[in-house]
Amino acid sequence: MRERLAVTPLQYRKLTYATLVALTLIVMSGAAVRLTDSGLGCANWPKCGGTPLPPLSSHALIEFGNRAVSAVVGVLTVVVAVLAFTRRPFRRDLAWLAVLLPLGVVAQAVLGGFTVLNHLAPGFVMAHFSLSLVILIAAFALAWRSTFEPGSRPRSTDRLMVCSVRALAPLGGLTIFAGTLATASGPHSGGVTGQHVHRLHFKGADTLTWAVHQHATIAAVFGVAVIGVWFLRRHRGGSTSELEPLTVLGVLLAAQGLVGSVQYELRLPSDMVWVHVVLATITWVVVLWAWATAGSLAPRRVVVESEDPRLALPRKLEAV
Repeated sequence: MRERLAVTPLQYRKLTYATLVALTLIVMSGAAVRLTDSGLGCANWPKCGGTPLPPLSSHALIEFGNRAVSAVVGVLTVVVAVLAFTRRPFRRDLAWLAVLLPLGVVAQAVLGGFTVLNHLAPGFVMAHFSLSLVILIAAFALAWRSTFEPGSRPRSTDRLMVCSVRALAPLGGLTIFAGTLATASGPHSGGVTGQHVHRLHFKGADTLTWAVHQHATIAAVFGVAVIGVWFLRRHRGGSTSELEPLTVLGVLLAAQGLVGSVQYELRLPSDMVWVHVVLATITWVVVLWAWATAGSLAPRRVVVESEDPRLALPRKLEAV
């Protein structure tokens, strides 16, 4: 059976990228469920009402449709995990990453069920979206590592450059988290009129305004940081391939700033909010691309002391 399922590195790489795309698209479809007020289209989970099939209601069909697509994506992650063990040659690092994907999808399904059962409580919705981004980390790492053989990419000795690019990831994550905070305070609860859905109100009527301002401030800092890292990379002789993800990231953040400003002035229309979420998801994938392109750091050089100081020679630390 293992020989029948054996795949080449090229075949497996194509499958990992297809899985990454699918996991990215499911985040966007989940946002569409919320922004069409279909979050409670199915009042329970895993069934949709009293039967496994949804009632003939637009909100129920949208919510159930997202669940069905999620199930298909889940099957795809299982296939990726199984084929990681039949890939020839076998690579343990790919197998570990691949196994994380179906586990993440199962965790998402369970968390999604709790989100529905708790009537779209803001904390559950924010956690649901955040977990999607965490799963994308594993999916991107799997696709990226399957593209290169171990040791085929040279390690970087420019510690400042690598660390500055890596610092963009937590800042980008914080920016997106602040965006979920603003959404949890806004008018798009995910439920239809008459359904009681809690919203964040820790600052009373000013909660949404406060959250939007915090999100905008952090996003501005993120944008300035990306520009700074881009110039630093260029100044230190970065190649076109090294500058490309930072360039794309800068363009995406500019577009995000424009969409965010316009949607706020228009009082957060649902279609523009969806575009904002889509751009945020793509931005996160590009942040991971920038991290991966920066590469790994070469081991530091240390001096090994000898009884005769004249014989002390610098040696490289072994990579862990």
